[in-house]
This record gives sequence, structure tokens and C-alpha cells, in this order.
Amino acid sequence: MDPRALKELELDAVARLYKVIPVETGIQTKAPVPPAPAPGATWEELRIQVAECRACDLCKQRKQAVFGVGAENAPWLFVGEGPGADEDEQGEPFVGQAGRLLDSMLAAIGCQRGREVYIANVVKCRPPGNRTPTHEEAAACAPFLDRQIDLLGPRLIVALGKTAATRLLGTEASLASLRGRVHRYRGIPVVVTYHPAYLLRSLPEKAKAWEDLVFARRTLQAATA
Repeated sequence: MDPRALKELELDAVARLYKVIPVETGIQTKAPVPPAPAPGATWEELRIQVAECRACDLCKQRKQAVFGVGAENAPWLFVGEGPGADEDEQGEPFVGQAGRLLDSMLAAIGCQRGREVYIANVVKCRPPGNRTPTHEEAAACAPFLDRQIDLLGPRLIVALGKTAATRLLGTEASLASLRGRVHRYRGIPVVVTYHPAYLLRSLPEKAKAWEDLVFARRTLQAATA
């Protein structure tokens, strides 16, 4: 029976005793998850949906959602993990120290932010303390990243770090085992390399990241030949 009707009949206490209706705990249920972006959502419509998203708890502490940045017809798509403090403040991915390193990496292969490259993240809101996003948080943001990929139509995706590789390739394999090979996501070639934030802590790995970028450039050239 409807709980409201039971209460009006003053039978709600009895019903709870016999577990006909659940006991009220005072805990608020989560807001309904918004629908995934419509297949025909434009860039501007998608931006609005991302800004208004409440699909996971990351929205509670963010200053703003970080949508992505770059040319909307770029052949390169770089996918990172999630916004940090600087990104949450400015609303653009990779703007801190790791962002400056990424810009240098792009320049080394003849690319420039805002021109040949689009940059996005697995999650659009900053995880507390810059922790790694959970699988549930990545899944909540997955429709947004997928729609960005549909709109962009990149010729190559570069996964920056383990979180991006796991999200795109659906594997928990080590980053080392995924490097140096061409993978596919939705039919698009994917190359895996280290996240710039990791490279700042592990300077010797920069040489390996350079090898990955050279490999990515060759892969793109082969794909467009």
C-alpha cells in the first residue's frame, strides 16, 4: 500500500513493524542521474550539460566543471585523468605545472594547444585532494567524453596515464605493457603514455614519454596517409 495512505490511516507504525514499508532514516536519496547526452548534442549543448551535471558526488566540491579545450576539429585528442586545483580554479584542463610540461611535449612534436590538439579529461570535476577518480565517477562522465569524441572525430587519441588508459581501453593492465602499441577506441587509434604529473615526479621517464609521442606521430601519419 502507498506509505502516505498508511500514514493517513494511522497504520504506518504497524506497517513498519511488519516491514511492509521501510523505516524512514532521514537520509536523503541521491538526486536522479541526468540522462546521457543526446546523440545530436552540439558542443554548446554538451557544455551546458557538463556544467549542470550532478551524476556523482564530485559536483559537491567543485568550483566549476572543466569541459575541455582546443580546436573542435583537431586531429589529436589528449585525454588526461581529471582537473586539479588550478584547473578547478580556471576552468581549463592542464593549466598548472603539468600543463606547462604538456605544452612543451606538444611543441616537441610540432603541435600547439588550441590548434592541432584538443585536451579533455576522464572526469570533468576535481576529485577531492586530487585523488584518482573512482570507476563509478569515470562511468558517470563517460557519456560526456564519448560525445566529445563523436563531435571532434579525432584521428588519434593519446591516453595520458593509467586512469585514461583504463577508461578508454577497459583494462587494468600496467601502463608499461600498454605503451608502444596501437590500441583502438570506437575505431580510433589510441597510443598510451605517461601523465605529465607523473613525469614531474619521475624525470628519467621523460625519455620514454618522448618515444611514445614520436610513435604517436608516426601512427597519425600512417592513419592519414
